[in-house]
Amino acid sequence: MAERRAFAQKISRTVAAEVRKQISGQYGGSPQLLKNLNIGGSVSHHTTVPLTEAVDPVDLEDYLIAHPIAVESGPLRDLLEFPPDDIEVVHTPRECRTLVSAVPEESEMDPHVRDCVRSYTEDWAIVNRKYHKLGTGFNPNTLDKQKERQKGLPKQIFESDEAPDGNSYQDEQDDLKRRSMSIDDTPRGSWACSIFDLKNSLPDALLPNLLDRTPNEEIDHHNEDQRKSSRHKELFALHPAPDEFQEEPIERLSVPEVPKEHFGQRLLVKCLSLKFEIEIEPIFASLALYDVKEKKKISENFYFDLNSEQMKGMLRPHVPPAAISTLARSAIFSITYPSQDVFLVIKLEKVLQQGDIGECAEPYMIFKESDAAKNKEKLEKLKCQAEQFCQRLGKYRMPFAWTAIHLMNIVSSAGSLERDSTEVEVGTGERKGSWSERRNSSIVGRRSLERTTSGDEACNLTSFRPATLTVTNFFKQEGDRLSDEDLYKFLADMRRPSSVLRRLRPITAQLKIDISPAPENPHYCLTPELLQVKLYPDSRVRPTREILEFPARDVYVPNTTYRNLLYVYPQSLNFANRQGSARNITVKVQFMYGEDPSNAMPVIFGKSSCPEFSKEAYTAVVYHNRSPDFHEEIKIKLPATLTDHHHLLFTFYHVSCQQKQNTPLETPVGYTWIPMLQNGRLKTGQFCLPVSLEKPPQAYSVLSPEVPLPGMKWVDNHKGVFNVEVVAVSSLHTQDPYLDKFFALVHALDEHMFPVRIGDMRIMENNLENELKSSISALNSSQLEPVVRFLHLLLDKLILLVVRPPVIAGQIVNLGQASFEAMASIINRLHKNLDGNQDQHGRNSLLASYIYYVFRLPNTYPNSPSPGPGGLGGSVHYATMARSAVRPASLNLNRSRSLSNSNPDISGTPTSPDDEVRSIIGSKGLDRSNSWVNTGGPKAAPWGSNPSPSAESTQATDRSCNRMSSHTETSSFLQTLTGRLPTKKLFHEELALQWVVCSGSVREAALQQAWFFFELMVKSMVHHLYFADKLDAPRKNRFPERFMDDVTALVSTIAGDIVSRFQKDTEMVERLNTSLAFFLNDLLSIMDRGFVFMLIKTCYKQVSSKLYSLTNPSNLASLRLDFLRIICSHEHYVTLNLPCSLLTPPASPSPSVSSATSQSSGFSTNVQDQKIANMFELSVPFRQQHYLAGLVLTELAVILDPDAEGLFGLHKKVINMVHNLLSSHDSDPRYADPQVKARVAMLYLPLIGVIMETVPQLYDFTESHNQRGRPSCVAVDDYESEGGSMISQTVAMAIAGTSVPQLTRPSSFLLTSSSGRQHSTFSTESSRSLLICLLWVLKNADESVLQKWFTDLSVLQLNRLLDLLYLCVSCFEYKGKKVFERMNSLTFKKSKDMRAKLEEAILGSIGARQEMVRRSRGQLERSPSGSAFGSQENLRWRKDMTHWRQNTEKLDKSHKPARSRAEIEHEALIDGNLATEANLIILDTLEIVVQTVSVTESKESILGGVLKVLLHSMACNQSALYLQHCFATQRALVSKFPELLFEEETEQCADLCLRLLRHCSSSISTIRSHASASLYLLMRQNFEIGNNFARVKMQVTMSLSSLVGTSQNFNEEFLRRSLKTILTYAEEDLELRETTFPDQVQDLVFNLHMILSDTVKMKEHQEDPEMLIDLMYRIAKGYQNSPDLRLTWLQNMAGKHSERSNHAESAQCLVHSAALVAEYLSMLEDRKYLPVGCVTFQNISSNVLEESAVSDDVVSPDEEGICSGKYFTEAGLVGLLEQAAASFSMAGMYEAVNEVYKVLIPIHEANRDAKKLSTIHGKLQEAFSKIVHQVTF
Repeated sequence: MAERRAFAQKISRTVAAEVRKQISGQYGGSPQLLKNLNIGGSVSHHTTVPLTEAVDPVDLEDYLIAHPIAVESGPLRDLLEFPPDDIEVVHTPRECRTLVSAVPEESEMDPHVRDCVRSYTEDWAIVNRKYHKLGTGFNPNTLDKQKERQKGLPKQIFESDEAPDGNSYQDEQDDLKRRSMSIDDTPRGSWACSIFDLKNSLPDALLPNLLDRTPNEEIDHHNEDQRKSSRHKELFALHPAPDEFQEEPIERLSVPEVPKEHFGQRLLVKCLSLKFEIEIEPIFASLALYDVKEKKKISENFYFDLNSEQMKGMLRPHVPPAAISTLARSAIFSITYPSQDVFLVIKLEKVLQQGDIGECAEPYMIFKESDAAKNKEKLEKLKCQAEQFCQRLGKYRMPFAWTAIHLMNIVSSAGSLERDSTEVEVGTGERKGSWSERRNSSIVGRRSLERTTSGDEACNLTSFRPATLTVTNFFKQEGDRLSDEDLYKFLADMRRPSSVLRRLRPITAQLKIDISPAPENPHYCLTPELLQVKLYPDSRVRPTREILEFPARDVYVPNTTYRNLLYVYPQSLNFANRQGSARNITVKVQFMYGEDPSNAMPVIFGKSSCPEFSKEAYTAVVYHNRSPDFHEEIKIKLPATLTDHHHLLFTFYHVSCQQKQNTPLETPVGYTWIPMLQNGRLKTGQFCLPVSLEKPPQAYSVLSPEVPLPGMKWVDNHKGVFNVEVVAVSSLHTQDPYLDKFFALVHALDEHMFPVRIGDMRIMENNLENELKSSISALNSSQLEPVVRFLHLLLDKLILLVVRPPVIAGQIVNLGQASFEAMASIINRLHKNLDGNQDQHGRNSLLASYIYYVFRLPNTYPNSPSPGPGGLGGSVHYATMARSAVRPASLNLNRSRSLSNSNPDISGTPTSPDDEVRSIIGSKGLDRSNSWVNTGGPKAAPWGSNPSPSAESTQATDRSCNRMSSHTETSSFLQTLTGRLPTKKLFHEELALQWVVCSGSVREAALQQAWFFFELMVKSMVHHLYFADKLDAPRKNRFPERFMDDVTALVSTIAGDIVSRFQKDTEMVERLNTSLAFFLNDLLSIMDRGFVFMLIKTCYKQVSSKLYSLTNPSNLASLRLDFLRIICSHEHYVTLNLPCSLLTPPASPSPSVSSATSQSSGFSTNVQDQKIANMFELSVPFRQQHYLAGLVLTELAVILDPDAEGLFGLHKKVINMVHNLLSSHDSDPRYADPQVKARVAMLYLPLIGVIMETVPQLYDFTESHNQRGRPSCVAVDDYESEGGSMISQTVAMAIAGTSVPQLTRPSSFLLTSSSGRQHSTFSTESSRSLLICLLWVLKNADESVLQKWFTDLSVLQLNRLLDLLYLCVSCFEYKGKKVFERMNSLTFKKSKDMRAKLEEAILGSIGARQEMVRRSRGQLERSPSGSAFGSQENLRWRKDMTHWRQNTEKLDKSHKPARSRAEIEHEALIDGNLATEANLIILDTLEIVVQTVSVTESKESILGGVLKVLLHSMACNQSALYLQHCFATQRALVSKFPELLFEEETEQCADLCLRLLRHCSSSISTIRSHASASLYLLMRQNFEIGNNFARVKMQVTMSLSSLVGTSQNFNEEFLRRSLKTILTYAEEDLELRETTFPDQVQDLVFNLHMILSDTVKMKEHQEDPEMLIDLMYRIAKGYQNSPDLRLTWLQNMAGKHSERSNHAESAQCLVHSAALVAEYLSMLEDRKYLPVGCVTFQNISSNVLEESAVSDDVVSPDEEGICSGKYFTEAGLVGLLEQAAASFSMAGMYEAVNEVYKVLIPIHEANRDAKKLSTIHGKLQEAFSKIVHQVTF
């Protein structure tokens, strides 16, 4: 233990422990104070387990059986067990885009095709947790949803919002003056006028039955009913969510996207019209996209025909009727990688005619439409020629012209032009300047060319304005420059300003095109395969074609639809060396299934205005060119099943253009071909083929033309002369050799067809196993793109191999390990290469959707339809045996341990597992390191015998004691079965096993992507239960023990990894940690829950053991919090905690007598009390039965513990976890019933205790109240000196052994006073969250339970609780609309200091002076702004100020506009409701505390605390609704315990009077009527106790004068009405009519009214300071016989003077005050060192003698209620004198300073206060040196 960390050592510090012992001795064993880490609650009767360790969970399944549910039905019943329909396995049909799904037409398909088609058509198999959305991850109290849940809130009325603005207020004052002019005219003291005025006022409504003598219980009941009616049900709906919700909460797992076909950004191009200057013949057009940078054609061709009917008619004989699909004029292009390099290229062709392209284009260039009449004859002649060519050569084409459009320029200029649809002219004739200049100016003008080419910044195609383009220039095609290479050169050149093309003479024409972003679901669309896309209302409408994209770079998306297309691109032909005439060459392309000419298949797609499919396609002819280039694209629909005879046949023809006698139209001049399959693989790519001069011979199709066939003549000596490219776009053909080989082998197994031909190899059956294994491991070498495209099929096949080991040559071959390794490596490849594709938990979206939608268990037996639709059918020859064969009977691996023996790293076996296995197996014939199969021939040795142990066998045994995941039998047995019996393994069992036994890089790969295997395992488990009909089976019998052991081993080792690697591989461990947590969360839904709890405990243990040896534990603890948070986000979290378990006490309405009497004897050992204590403490029974809640609260307690060093960075995190849970319960519809909510709240009762422990650390929300609402006679400095941070003094006092309650609380309160370290305070947001959680528990917990617990608490703890409530009042105080508006008007800078200032404005937090005070107290270790530690709470500017965020969440994003009026209103509405609800909860709790006191008849000492909280809440900004209830409670309290106020708590009586008077002057009538009722009853009770009510009279008078003197917006009109109300009560009070009481009340009221009148006078002279001070002086003089009031007014005068910097005058007032105090002190106490009275002060000012108490009407200070203020004490006197000295010093009257200190020094000397004396002498030195200084000058 020598190395025990500081963290652990500090835990058992003697001093702290001693203190605790003492306290617990004094106050009876207090459960909470003993909660500390070292003393684990030794009070309870159970063995204790420290909070830092996890307890053993209850066995949930057994527990539920043992405690059958008492409730029959209803909401409570649903709490007790998961709903029966919790998990559903759904097969949802996949959405098909097209009307009919794409499947091959053939009925006979080979297995690979069949599998592919099944993979693209079968339903999704989804496992759905039906209630998952009720888990905390989907808590509706997050920002977006919260708004909806706040609808219909009542508007709370606040005085602060009602108060009028300054100027209107002034008018009102003038108005009042005019009305009450009598006051002006009468001198002070004119009683008559005052009474006259009062009599004329109107009273407020009287409260009914106020004066009746009702029993207290009835009043309480009535008050409670009133309070509880129409309360807001959900507290958290009013509380803004912590800002973690800006990000995704960690426990939210989003449902992955449905796998679907990939599209890039889609562009709709409509071709409207094409017009030339002359119209003489049909012209055919095509469009395609090209990427210049990638030098790649990025779309297939779109052919369109804009010819008039007349022109089309010229071709009638050659063209069969057109299919509607070929008449499309609009197309949708998809662009995955839009860039500045994409061009839309338009090519035109015309009918072949005699003459080269230049000649044919000439007429188009020279004739103008305008000159048509002039050139009529020439045109007629041209038309005639054209007609002749169409007649004769109609089926041939020739290249004609082309142009290109720079796509991004259109898009960007269209975006920037203001019209709805933009007209852009592209290119011009000569009359408008040359082509490229014009083009630059019209389109590029807006952005300089350099910029547009520079990057992809303007490449968004989804949101530009539609543009209509008019293309006016075409370039004629050069016959020798038709290749794509030439095109790329042209395109690159076009972008240069000095384009070569500019010099060319253009063909003028007009092509109109619309370009716009494609709509979401366009109607009348055809896919590239010509299938109709959904919403195709009418087949006769002209369709839009979807154009297939050839993406510029790889796209990684799995195939989801059947597609099987082949594109053939003839490129060039070289017949230069061919003898004979071959000049006008065309190539005819056919797709043949045999060699007979009739075997051509109609699979070639038509172009435009022709049939859909044809049997042949011709390339365009270049006139008189023996070596032509081609630019054709021939698109072919491949048959699904190809044979060796399928081939492409190319026939070359010479076309004779002139009509000569006896010359045929076309003469064949050569032949060549490409076989479609080579060794079973599709043949694609670039080919350079030799051309034969004669027809190929028989059986040519299986050979390639490169093979020299005997007796054939070839062009140019069999050299390659024809270049052609073949490209396949197919979801059947992988086009990857490794994948092909793997699929081929798997299918060979399926079909049992041997030998298999793969490539040049023939694989025999005996060699199959090695080949299969090597092909599985070679999957790593395959290209990533095909792997992703065939991902679903590939994973399905690997899983199938695991589940059904194939039988090869009579042997079962176990491929579990190989498949597992292959999966792990594939998944890691995807993860590494597609990292942009992951969610916040690092789950690759493709894999996540595979698991969620695609993965299913392969069906049970071959040939049988799978359970659930669409199984993996197929006649597969597999072997089987019951899985028991895996473990022979003798393989008795010590099963008593809970851990599996499959991993030698897990300790705890008697002997090492290796030896054990070895001894059991002996060295039986083992083969293959991972499949233990007996490999003998028919005479194989039986199990018992021992053939010579081969090296392999020992190696296998050594291998991590490979746990025989195999089937061991003799082959003779197999032969009897003819190798046909299928074996079935369960995937999850096999997966767990493989994972447990794997090691090295495989294990690392699996860990990296653990989430994948976990999710697979879970889905497999659910499917297994579903198909085996076990979803309703008892959880204990669902899975075999062996599997459970594997899971345990797995979880345990992974937890070990997390603990050992969290510092090195932070990112990986974070992922691993969340994956593990999600896995356990899933298991809770399907496995034995007690078992899963044990797994959680296992993880906990591993983390705990490591945590306390770390110097900085916070990272690991943070991981554990994430882990716990994810587990607790389970939708049945409450049920898992057994909310109705036996910890609950019997429901007796009042505490038992025994517990009441046993109070005195410390902690009562009565069983029931123990139960109550267990419910409120983190006791062992609590943590066992409410297992998860126990873990959550334990984390909270441990992390918030002030001694838990190194963990304070996690405060926010742990508090958010609790906040999130409660907030989620609060909004959960299942727990809406109050009874149910009470059960849920019971899981959190210990939270109250935990938060009570944290009181010293909570952010002090009360600081802003220090100067507010206190009697004004209390000087601020005095508060400061006592410590302005209202933190409970009670404990400090208890330690000191003095009496407990006092008004202010020093800040330096610490239990462990020896620690010498101040607590770090929590941030405001954390504190707020904690307090709202506390209020939630108090609101929803069962009141009788709370009351019993309060009964058991010591005074000390109850005071703690009251301190907490006091803090809550300040924390949730309503800020007021003004604050929200002010915040809105501020302009926000992003700077930190601005935010800090704002934070302060809103939080009303610390001002600079207080900041200094706090700093000097060392409290700044972590103040709300700025952090001395690098606490994680400060990582980003502390947005964690809820208030900051709540008020500025909109503004925070700097660019958002200021919020609307409505939003401000809404925010104020929410805040008002929250404040009201929070305060009502506090009030409810106070009532319970008061009842506790009434019942136990002890602990009266805490009533002062209750009153303090009540008074504090009255002082805050409260709604009218709350104040009514608050006053009702206050009246009840005073009537139950009158002596409390009138005998003990004099200060509080003063406070109460002040609060009541303040509310009597409220502008809201209901508040006034309640306040005046309370005030009247207060007088009445005071009178009843002692037949006079001097105390209240005195306090009320003082309060009024103080109120009048300080309050800015005090309105006497309202107060006058309240006084009138009090008078009315007095008149109507029949009971006391005969006493002097009514007269006394009248006297008091008149006196108050007089003061009011004086005040009005003062208000008039507000602007005239001299007059004002004069009036104040007069008023003070009027109070000569009431020392307290005179003091008050002297104070007011001092305040006014110092406001105007009249320091000398202020000092004089203070000296008078001190003299007054001295005068009375000398009567009260006989202390030599005190001044004798005012005489002592003569030297300072001779006027002081006015203060002498000599007149006859002097009140004796002994009389009750006189001189009871805090100033009439020695400390008060000192305070006044110190202030006076300071004021003289500021006034520069240094001689007077000396005189003041002369009075002070003897007092300090008597008290031996050296510190104070040194300060005084320092000050004197300063004063005298200043005098000296002034004299010398």
